Order: sequence, then C-alpha cells, then structure tokens
Amino acid sequence: MIIAKDTVVTIDYALTDEEGELIDSSEGEEPLVYLHGHHGIIPGLEEALAGHREGDRLEVTIPPEEGYGDWDEDLVEVVSVTDFDDPETLEVGAQFETDTEEGPRLATIIEIEGGEVTVDLNHPLAGMTLNFDIVVRGVRPATAEELAHGHPHGAGAHEHD
Repeated sequence: MIIAKDTVVTIDYALTDEEGELIDSSEGEEPLVYLHGHHGIIPGLEEALAGHREGDRLEVTIPPEEGYGDWDEDLVEVVSVTDFDDPETLEVGAQFETDTEEGPRLATIIEIEGGEVTVDLNHPLAGMTLNFDIVVRGVRPATAEELAHGHPHGAGAHEHD
C-alpha cells in the first residue's frame, strides 16, 4: 500500500541537525505512528513520505519553513520571577508548557537575571534544517474511528481509556 491521505504510517527514524548531531531517534524505542494527511507530523516530512511504501528507506532534508518554522524574536518574552509557582527551582534550559492566545505552547527558559526570567516560546527546533533518515515499517488504511478522532489507535499509537 502506498502512503497517501487517510493511511496510518509506521516509521523508524533518526533526526540530525545540519552538523550531523543526533537530535532524536526511534532506535530502541517504539516507531513513530501517524495518520497521513492530518498534520500529525511536520509538513515537509509528510510531503516527502507521500507515495512511498512499506520497506522504503529515504533520507530527507527539511528546511525550517517546512518544519517548525523560522525562529521568531517576537516569541521571546521577559516575565517576572514572581509569575512562577516555585521561582527557586527555575534554571536556564528548563522547559514548561504555558497558555498563550494561540493555545498551549512549550516555553524554554533562556536567561534568569535578578527578578526577571527570559523565556523563548519558539519550538526548540525552530529555525533549524532537519535531516531525517527514515525506514517505512508499515502502511495501512485508517479505520473510521481513527479518521473521526484524527489520529491512529493501536500498538505504538494513541490509546483511549
């Protein structure tokens, strides 16, 4: 079966940056399972996988605009240390989820000085060119329930209680 809209795709992957440093990998973990055509993965990767089938191996380079977007200086904010429940536990590099006008967003603390904390609301991979080494492990039609929920179910995928 060919990867197309409304198929459930299972992949193993290794993700590296422009210098070849490993960022993430499914090695030793469960493979990534997603519903193709439903924005479950970055646009450039989804486009690159379309038309492939089980057993295919591909290397893909995704520029920032097809991945997590360009780094946006406007998404860096300075907030008061008093805005945090446990200010004494704050440290540079720590990440937390915060509510924004666009919905929940991951924030990274990039500086703490005096009573101010600088947080970066950009995705941690924003502005980066991403290199994927992928093996397609499986492709199957999505079930009606998966299509209704917008994500795959079953082994390696989302489970409902």
